[in-house]
Amino acid sequence: SWFQSRVPWTWTSFRVDSHPNNSPTGSSVLMNVCELAVVLFSVLMCVVLSQKRCVVLLPEACPDKEPGLQPWMPGHSEDHRVTIGYGRKVLLTTSATVHSIEILNGGKLVIADTSRPILLRTKHILIGNKGELHIGSPDCPYKGNLTISLFGSDEEHGYFGRKYLGVGTGGTLEIHGQQKLSWTFLNKTLHPGESNQNNYLFQRSWGNRGIIIHVIDPKTGEVLYDDRFDTYRSKNESHRLAKYVDGIEEGLILAMVVNDEGSNNLEDSAKKSLTRLGSKHISIRPQASISIDILSNSSVLELDEQPAGWRPGDRVVVASTDYSMHQAEEFTLLPCPTCSPHQVKVKGKAQFIHMGEEVDGVDMRAEVGLLSRNILLRGEMQPGCYGNEACKFFQFDTFGGHLKVERGFKAVHISGVELQHMGQQTMGHYPVHFHMNGDVDRRGGYDPPTFVSDLSIHHSFSRCVTIHGSNGLLVKNVVGYDTLGHCYFTEDGPEERNTFDHCLGLMVRAGTLLPSDRDSKMCRDITDGAFPGYVANPRQDCSATSTFWIANPNNNLINCAAAGSEETGFWFLFHHVPTGPSEGLYSPGHTEHTPMGQFVNNRAHSNYRAGMILDNGVKTTQANDKDKRPFLSLVGARYGPHQDADPFKPRVPALVHHFVAYKNQDHGAWLRGGDVWLDDCQFADNGIGLTLASGGTFPDDDGSHQQVKNSLFVGESENRGMPLPDNSIWGPGGSDLAGRTLPRGVDFPIRGIQIYDGPINVQNCTFRKYTALDGRHTSAFGFRLNNSWQSCPNNNVTDITFDHITSRVFFGEPGPWFSQMQMDGDKTTVFHDIDGSVSEYPGAFLVKEDNWLLRHPDCIDVPDWKAAICSGKYAQIYIQTRNPANLNMYMARDEYPDRPLMLEGALGKRKHYQQFQPVVTLAKGYTVHWDQAAPAEVTIWLINFNKNDWINVGICYPKGTTFTILSDIHNRLTKQTRKTGVFMRTTQREKVNHSQDKQRGCSCRVVSCSLLFLKVTAHNDREQFAFCSVKGCERVKITAVIPKGSPPSNCLAQAYPRHAELPVVDVPMPKKIPNARLVSVGEDPGSVDLSDGGFWLFNKPLLTFKHCKTEGT
Repeated sequence: SWFQSRVPWTWTSFRVDSHPNNSPTGSSVLMNVCELAVVLFSVLMCVVLSQKRCVVLLPEACPDKEPGLQPWMPGHSEDHRVTIGYGRKVLLTTSATVHSIEILNGGKLVIADTSRPILLRTKHILIGNKGELHIGSPDCPYKGNLTISLFGSDEEHGYFGRKYLGVGTGGTLEIHGQQKLSWTFLNKTLHPGESNQNNYLFQRSWGNRGIIIHVIDPKTGEVLYDDRFDTYRSKNESHRLAKYVDGIEEGLILAMVVNDEGSNNLEDSAKKSLTRLGSKHISIRPQASISIDILSNSSVLELDEQPAGWRPGDRVVVASTDYSMHQAEEFTLLPCPTCSPHQVKVKGKAQFIHMGEEVDGVDMRAEVGLLSRNILLRGEMQPGCYGNEACKFFQFDTFGGHLKVERGFKAVHISGVELQHMGQQTMGHYPVHFHMNGDVDRRGGYDPPTFVSDLSIHHSFSRCVTIHGSNGLLVKNVVGYDTLGHCYFTEDGPEERNTFDHCLGLMVRAGTLLPSDRDSKMCRDITDGAFPGYVANPRQDCSATSTFWIANPNNNLINCAAAGSEETGFWFLFHHVPTGPSEGLYSPGHTEHTPMGQFVNNRAHSNYRAGMILDNGVKTTQANDKDKRPFLSLVGARYGPHQDADPFKPRVPALVHHFVAYKNQDHGAWLRGGDVWLDDCQFADNGIGLTLASGGTFPDDDGSHQQVKNSLFVGESENRGMPLPDNSIWGPGGSDLAGRTLPRGVDFPIRGIQIYDGPINVQNCTFRKYTALDGRHTSAFGFRLNNSWQSCPNNNVTDITFDHITSRVFFGEPGPWFSQMQMDGDKTTVFHDIDGSVSEYPGAFLVKEDNWLLRHPDCIDVPDWKAAICSGKYAQIYIQTRNPANLNMYMARDEYPDRPLMLEGALGKRKHYQQFQPVVTLAKGYTVHWDQAAPAEVTIWLINFNKNDWINVGICYPKGTTFTILSDIHNRLTKQTRKTGVFMRTTQREKVNHSQDKQRGCSCRVVSCSLLFLKVTAHNDREQFAFCSVKGCERVKITAVIPKGSPPSNCLAQAYPRHAELPVVDVPMPKKIPNARLVSVGEDPGSVDLSDGGFWLFNKPLLTFKHCKTEGT
């Protein structure tokens, strides 16, 4: 220390390992002597050489070398209660069994790093105020083999429970095992039953000129003997070769390679010896390459990274790369002297295919996770389930150990640890649990910040890592495998600034703790907390088991993999108010507006529901007679991130960068919110690649938008999977109709992007291998099935590339999965093809073929898409009705009165109001009719109307109806409404068109056929993606007194042909892109339309034209 403070030398650390034959005490003494000698020698050399800058070696700060530690050997007694306190510092040097260990009041327990394994069995370890437990350190990782085994099931502690390692207020826990690669990727596909072994390879470094011989063990591939014979230089070498070959034991493999030259003095005796081995022809060549596949029960894994620290006997898990997470496989490492630095040999052969390559441009390499560590914390288990509610659902014991950290701890850093059989199917008892700790980084005074890293958590019974009411925790290089309930879990909603970096989770199964943990059976059977009469709806209330469960968006997920769960990989959800002990930590709605942390370079596959979901919340009130669902059941929520989580401040987009999602049965990703932007993502082999849903329910949403750019979508890749006895979803697919695993069913309509509502923006994306089959409507672009919600005309698509596509778009038709196509959203689908890269008509809109509110005479039908390509100016109106609310609405356009559009409404018929959201062509006239007497209240909102945009609307009412009509502007944020006009009655429809007051939202007229005509016009500017104007939502509200006993208000027969108009094309159709075609690379052209003249060019010989010319049209 004196030298360090006064001499400007470089001081670095070293470590002297104990000799395995030394006793722990003698070893420590010897090492101290060695360390002192090294330090003195290095100082002496610096002094002798008069170096101003010199490196001085100092011993590492290993905790078991601390002076003053007392050797401790407590023996074996399950009744021995140990308290280490009052400044006592002890060094555990041998295995021991005790009832419990409590460390407090300045006590310290250090585990000796010895060559002999140590097993410490205890019911619990409690580290109390000023207590410390040290096993290795960051600079001196523990190198021995240590197991801490937690046993028993009685004597519960009030805070920590039972069977635990607990860190209380003021406690310190430092555990640091050997540094090993936590997980990596396969770099070569592993096929079932194949070994991938090339255990014996010729290498030129064997020797120089002559014949080189290796004698190889056929079982292991190990080279037993080797020699070189320079038969070019000497005949004696040829004789020696013959004698050597004749003396080799039968059953071994002889490999001979000529390096450079060996034939000059090769004698007949040597040739005869080789012939007797079975050679029919002796030929000496200057070079050779030999490899031998070993026929043994082992396989070689090619890895992306060198498996630093992996040892024979270690266990690894290889993730599934198909739809089923249950295709993950465990292996044990074997010795492999012939393996390259990126190879490991494992016992056994794979049962399933595990991809180790990029497929069709998508990285589908299987993750390979390390399960073994030299420090093991485990729970001792009983042979079967006993004594708790979990036994209704599990046959095995689920009462494992757990590690819990209490608020106010002094320091906690855990690395290089294996946790097995940890967690309990009871609340608050998880493998790693940070409970109500507040800030655990420098913001909370922790320096260095708190972290858990390089953990292997497997075969657990409740979660992997739980962060509860804690902020700033680093969770890095963690493998979580085979657990019950959400694996990486943030609990109440206030958890922020935590970072999950390079974490892997796989085989995440349902658990019983929360509704979101439960599967369908658990959801129905567990009714605790529900109001009497509750009937579970599992797909809505429960069934959300996720690998990463993120209750606050302000957390970071970087380089993580969700490689198989019963439901979802990554799920971002929202607590409207904080729950549990976190109650009151933020204001209502805070998390719904909180900007998202980093979400970069993550991947999800082999999940049932989705690779990623950003949607939903949890019920934050107790069950009651109005809402019988249990506390924390899934409910709806809407995400709209704003600066400082303040909805009055600017929006902040949630960025999803380089997300890879493949082989998820339902969705690659379902993201609802505004704004959510994806960039450089990859989706493949998902039932639906991506759905982007709007951030709110109009009129409460201010018109955010979602976008995906620079991304790749693959429908059916070359990763075909394999047929299995229990796999019922196997059938033809792809352009070659080869058998493959399928996501949902043989007729499920696979879609790349599913357009739901909008607005969305899809830009510079590639769609590959979407092949429609007879009875299966696969397409690159599709729409949400059975959709009652609105569709936005500002869904924009540009710069799209198609590769081996048979159907670019499909709007749907009645049949399997599509039902009857009678819901409002099914009828109003639309999107804008900005540059014509989909339709080949720049600026065109694609609309459903039978939506005559949007069509005009020049629209181009595309029957295979069930669509029409049109031009026009489009917007939406939102018609809200009350008294009654259970009626259907018919809307007819004056130009096509015989083609009315029937809408059922977006809400159920039992609601107290109803809403209809048709897309309309601007500057046109319409009439609205009802299948019952007209509603007493009708409010018309203008959506996506720019300033001066207008439409005429005639609403059917019974004769004798009286009205009150006003217009106003509604501010969605302040909920304030400003009246802008009260309207007059006129009997001349022309005045509706020409006499409008600019300060009013509409003019109106009632005619004898009981139609109330309105001309509604937008008077304020609108921002690009906002539904409403900058001043608020412009609307007209009609309150009517309907005569009792009135018949259905359907005025179609009276309105037309009186008010019919000839169809007019207001916006001319764009010109088709020259030489463009609706058949993409690799597509089947079917019939070719040459009506627009010119030549159609194909990149494969579909047709040959010779000596042709065109005449006329």
